[in-house]
Amino acid sequence: MLLTISTTHQPATDLGYLLFKHPDKCQEFNLSFGTARVFYPEASDTKCTAALVLDINPVDLARGKAGAKRQTLEAYVSDRPYAASSFLSVAISQVFRTAMTGRCEQKQAVADTPIPLVVKIPVLPSRGREGFLRGLFEPLGYDVSVRRLALDETFPDWGNSSYFDVELSHTIKLCDLLSHLHVMIPVLDDDKHYYVNEDEIEKLLRHGEGWLSTHPLKEEITSRYLKRQRGLTRDALAQIAVEEVIEETSDLETQEEIIEKPISLNQQRMETVVAALKANGVQKIVDLGCGEGKLLKLLLKEPTFQEILGMDVTYKSLEFAQERVLDKLPTHQKGRLQLIQGSLNYRDARITGYDAATVIEVIEHMELDRLIAFERVLFEFAKPKIAIVTTPNVEYNVKFENLPTGKLRHPDHRFEWTRVEFKTWAQSVGDRYKYSLEFSSIGDVDPVVGSPTQMAMFIATV
Repeated sequence: MLLTISTTHQPATDLGYLLFKHPDKCQEFNLSFGTARVFYPEASDTKCTAALVLDINPVDLARGKAGAKRQTLEAYVSDRPYAASSFLSVAISQVFRTAMTGRCEQKQAVADTPIPLVVKIPVLPSRGREGFLRGLFEPLGYDVSVRRLALDETFPDWGNSSYFDVELSHTIKLCDLLSHLHVMIPVLDDDKHYYVNEDEIEKLLRHGEGWLSTHPLKEEITSRYLKRQRGLTRDALAQIAVEEVIEETSDLETQEEIIEKPISLNQQRMETVVAALKANGVQKIVDLGCGEGKLLKLLLKEPTFQEILGMDVTYKSLEFAQERVLDKLPTHQKGRLQLIQGSLNYRDARITGYDAATVIEVIEHMELDRLIAFERVLFEFAKPKIAIVTTPNVEYNVKFENLPTGKLRHPDHRFEWTRVEFKTWAQSVGDRYKYSLEFSSIGDVDPVVGSPTQMAMFIATV
């Protein structure tokens, strides 16, 4: 399994600095499924080429040592040791790990600059044929040159295979190139050699940052990268949609906040929640769907809150929270706050053991059929003593002059409930999981349509 990366940037040997692999050495890396070697077939000031060769023992594969399935003769008639696949994708991420971050202290200016790069992969499977291969790379600016390989050159009547000899050319930052390859190689192969779970969503969003949300084949890329698991694909696409909204607002305010801004509703929400938490004497709080950390910032101002955990499903939101909240804390305060990535639809031991959980303007972003999973995650498994949930009151939408009739406050909202609908849902959850309920209104209360935000506080009775 072979991959080469070449550049004519001058001096071309800067490629060695960017990859953290010296051109005068042949380096070897032992991976769980084989051995990777990096060497330079050519290294001059005018052109430099780095080669990554992945050696996988086909006998080990057949015997099941590297994730192979023991099924009939399939393991013995296998392309896995030879064709680019998820094995090569993992090798790229491990052997060139630092290069993928874009960091290079000795040549940071070069790392931050697009340079001419050419990638060659002599055996790349494309289950979607040549058109799909081009459809993946050409929208990202690559010049794609392909030669389809015959099934067997000695028997031309057998026709062509689904494997291609591929050359990709682009003027691009090396870290971006490596991220593209890491994602696209298993997408083209339409398979992975390892178990795929929700952790793969975070990897996809991290490596797809800045390009996946606008790619014309983002749905197919997401589905194939996650081994066509519908639940994971749906969650990933939902996160990508949220990140698109974040990117579209230059001042990082969501469209919902812009609509509600004339009455400063967001600040009223946060202050009401903090006051409720203080009144109930809680010390350990988990904020689920913490976003960019606006509530976290207010919680940290109260010394009675000793331990605060912020969890969000979107990687980009957590980056904002890290930069705007955690990184600005004094050193002696940093221990009070922790940020983690996670989904509210999956059981997570990290959010158990807290006095209170806050879920502020989050549930309306979920599909209705996913609410049951969220209810179990929060009330059956996490079991906080107190849970505070806020959500928009759809009846109040008629009061917003800049919101068209019939439209929801945020493009990612899956629903917005009336006051009766919210109370009915909350009461059924409380009855099921042994919580009493206290309902509150947030914002100016209209005698006909109520308040803009409705809040329920769940209090454990057992």
